[in-house]
Amino acid sequence: MNSKASQIQVQGQQMVQTQGLSPLQVLIARLLGLTTVEMEERVRGEVIDNPALEASEPDTSAGVADRESEGGTESCEELIMGDYSSEDDIPDYKLNVLPQSAEQQAIQYADMPSFYDYLLGQLREQPLTEEQTTIGEYLIGSFDEDGLLHKSLLNIADELAIYHGIDSDEHAIEYVLRCIQQFDPAGIGARNLQECLLLQLDRKEQTSLVEKQRLILTQCYDEFTHKRWDKIAQRLGWSSEEISSIIAGLVKLNPRPGSALNDSFGRSTTQIVPDFIVEIFDDNISLSLNNQNIPQLRVSGEFMQILDEQVASSNADSRNAAQFLRQKIESARDFIHAIQQREQTLTRTMEAIITLQRPFFLEGDESLLRPLILKDVAELTGYDISTISRATISKYVQTPFGIYPLRYFFGDGIANAEGEEVSVKEVHSIIKELVAAEDKVSPLTDEQLVSELAQRGFRVARRTVAKYREQLHIPVARMRK
Repeated sequence: MNSKASQIQVQGQQMVQTQGLSPLQVLIARLLGLTTVEMEERVRGEVIDNPALEASEPDTSAGVADRESEGGTESCEELIMGDYSSEDDIPDYKLNVLPQSAEQQAIQYADMPSFYDYLLGQLREQPLTEEQTTIGEYLIGSFDEDGLLHKSLLNIADELAIYHGIDSDEHAIEYVLRCIQQFDPAGIGARNLQECLLLQLDRKEQTSLVEKQRLILTQCYDEFTHKRWDKIAQRLGWSSEEISSIIAGLVKLNPRPGSALNDSFGRSTTQIVPDFIVEIFDDNISLSLNNQNIPQLRVSGEFMQILDEQVASSNADSRNAAQFLRQKIESARDFIHAIQQREQTLTRTMEAIITLQRPFFLEGDESLLRPLILKDVAELTGYDISTISRATISKYVQTPFGIYPLRYFFGDGIANAEGEEVSVKEVHSIIKELVAAEDKVSPLTDEQLVSELAQRGFRVARRTVAKYREQLHIPVARMRK
C-alpha cells in the first residue's frame, strides 16, 4: 500500500515538472507572439541591454531563403536548445533577408497589433497557481481578434487535457475566465455580446441608470438587439423618453473590446510589414519570412576573450566578473536560439496553412477555403495548439491576391448537399451576394436566406443564418429597407 502511494506521489511530482516552463521556453513563447515590427524592436532592445550580444546591419544583398510549401529542398532542422560542446561553440545567427521594392514598403494598411502579451502581463500579476496560469494562457490564446471567447468551456477542458495534461473541469476554467474578465479593457473574455456588455456595466458606478440598462440586457436582450424600443418600453412600463436616455448609454458600449485595446496602443493606422511573403511561380508556392530589418546576431568575440582572461585570473574580483560575463553570454546564446526557434515555428506553421489551404493560395478564391481549426495545423506541424495560436495571432501574409491576417484562413465547416464539408466563408460569401442583389424595398428575411441557400445546396438552420448575418454585420431585413 505504501509502495503504491509512493509511486503515485512520484508520478504527481513528475507531472508538475513536465508542465513547468524553463526561462528559455518562456522567452521563445514571448518572441513567437511578436509581429515582425515588434520583433525588430525587441532585437534592437536586447542588443542595447546585453553587451555580449553583437549585431550588424542586415545584408540586403543576401537574397531570399525560399521554401517550397510542400517539402522544399531547404528543410528546417530540428533545433536542440542549449546543446553546446564547449565555451567556444557559440552559434552565429543570420536571419533570412527579404529584399522589397520601395513600392511594397510604402503600402499602408490598418494595423491590428497583438493584445496577447498585454493580457498575459495582467494574468501574471494575479495570485493564481501554476496550473491556473497555464489555463489562463490557453484561454487568452483562444480569444478572437475582438477579444471574445467563442469556444465552449467543455472544449477548452478537453484541449487542456490533451495538449497540456491538465485535468480540469468547466468550473475551474470558468474561475480563471472570470479572473481574466476583470482585466482591461472591460468586456474582454466575454463569451457573447450580452456578457460583453454586462461586463462593461459592471465597471460603471452602479446608479439607477446603470441598473435599468442591466435590466434591458437581462430581460429584454432580444428586443434590444433588434432595436424594438417600443416593446422594451411596453414590457418594462417605461416612457419612450426614458427608454431613449437609457438606450443612449447602452449603444455607446463597445461590442469589440479587443479593437479598443488595439487603439490603446496608439497604432490604429500605420504601415504593416507582412510577416510572410507568398509568391506563385508556375503553380509552385514559394514562402519567405520577412526579416529584412532585423540585424545579424552573434555572441561578441571580444566578450569571450575578456571572459577567458577573467577565468585565468586567481583574483576574487575577477571570478565575480567572470560569473557576470558568463550570465550575459548565456543570455545572448538563449536569445539567438530563441530567434531560431521562432523562425522555425513560424515557417512550419505557415507551410502547414499553405498546404491545408493550397487551392486558395494558387487562385485567391475565397470559396476555395476549406474548414480549418488550430488543431489541424497543430497535428500537421507537431506543435501544441497554444503554440499555433501564438504563431498566428496578429500575423499577416502577403500574397499575389492581397494581404491577409493568418486567422483569415481558419473557420468552421458546414456540409453541402453532397455531404462534403466546406468552409463557412463560402456560405458567408453567398449571403453577401444575396443581400447585395436583394430588392431594397422588400429585403430578404432570414427564412428567405435559408431557402436561397438550400437551393444552392446548403441546408442551414435559420438561427445559424442569423448568426452568420450578424458576423457579417448585416442588419435584420426590416432595418435594410
